[in-house]
Amino acid sequence: RLFSELCGCRSGDSALTVWELHNMLTHQHRNMLIPLTFLHRIEYTLCVFVSLCLRVRVSACLYVLPRLVCVGGDGMFSELMHGLIGRTQQEAGISENDPSATLEPCSLRIGIIPAGSTDCVCFATVGVNDPVTSALHIIIGDSQPLDVCSVHHRDQLMRYSVSLVGYGFYGDVLEESDRHRWMGPVRYDYSGVMMFLSNRSYQGTVEFQLAGNQLTSPRDKTRCLSGCQVCSASREWLCSVSDLSFDTISQDSFQTPGGSTEEGASSPWRSVEGRFRAVSLTCMSSACPKSPAGLSPSAHLADGTADLILVRDCSPCGFLTHLSRHTNSKDQFDLPFVDVYRVKALRFTPPCGDEDEEEGEVERGREPSSQRKKRHLCGGGCGDAPPRSCWNCDGEVLPHSAILARVHCQLVRLFARGIEGPFRNQRDGRRRYR
Repeated sequence: RLFSELCGCRSGDSALTVWELHNMLTHQHRNMLIPLTFLHRIEYTLCVFVSLCLRVRVSACLYVLPRLVCVGGDGMFSELMHGLIGRTQQEAGISENDPSATLEPCSLRIGIIPAGSTDCVCFATVGVNDPVTSALHIIIGDSQPLDVCSVHHRDQLMRYSVSLVGYGFYGDVLEESDRHRWMGPVRYDYSGVMMFLSNRSYQGTVEFQLAGNQLTSPRDKTRCLSGCQVCSASREWLCSVSDLSFDTISQDSFQTPGGSTEEGASSPWRSVEGRFRAVSLTCMSSACPKSPAGLSPSAHLADGTADLILVRDCSPCGFLTHLSRHTNSKDQFDLPFVDVYRVKALRFTPPCGDEDEEEGEVERGREPSSQRKKRHLCGGGCGDAPPRSCWNCDGEVLPHSAILARVHCQLVRLFARGIEGPFRNQRDGRRRYR
């Protein structure tokens, strides 16, 4: 089992000690998990890693680990996933910095015992944030493949993502919340309100490669459940076709904005330019207890595609309607300023000159002008809006605005089996998923 020592804090002085964290987690799960390990004669080794160097430590010990199980939230899982993917590509001789490279799927499975604040990955793959349920999936040995999105800036890998790559509102909320970490979990609600009141939109060009010949769509009102036939059939069909078409066009289209596919390519590139409130790319539904349906309820876990959600500039009332529909049963895409596509790749380009200007300031050791404009006594919601937002990649702020994202089909596997079918609650008669 792997535990994160920093526990969401970025300062060692304010973090829990290893012994305190170990006592807290074992006390919380002792009555539930320890009997299961004795009952099934499971032996485990406790490893405590500082999250900042987790990738290096995990990469060094993968040879002796039969399986990986982490106790934590989405951040802990992300660090573990980065170490596993990086070590796998290193052994296969594949460069992670090549955007057109076909990555080698990881052989080791990852188990997640939910102990975070959101646990989006666990909720979207299991259907509930319950430590006992997750432990039983690990004991039984269930296997659930999962798509992973790689995010590059030019020829440099920035991060991997499984849930959300968001620009605009979601990036601003994350960046603002980092300035108020002393507030605890309340900082997310506070930052969300401040960024909504700031009423920001950003200019940019979104280019995306559509998932061709797909029998599903983001608005077909279906759910990716356990034993999903779409995900099962995607490994042989979609990966063999998409890898070839992407390798054919990736180099030219990445260097030339607005480039389209060559003749005979099955997946065309489209381009949308304008002002956006939010640009979101998700490889799963991104469901959580606060949003049971998630950002894209019909997204699949392992079909080699992601759902791209474009929220164009609109009135504050309209944007609030879109956000509120994530918490109820109404269709959040049934709005005139919202577009959703099922894609295999995404490229975002900020206004001409903005990215080069920011990189020049960083190279000279100066703080970017977009960051300086956000320094106000009452937070980032005051003052003039910056010319650029930032990308929120699974809870981490990316340093560049111009990115190229590509979906890799079934790159990792989890100890899960997907969300079970719907059942009807005997009390209120409502259909729920478990």
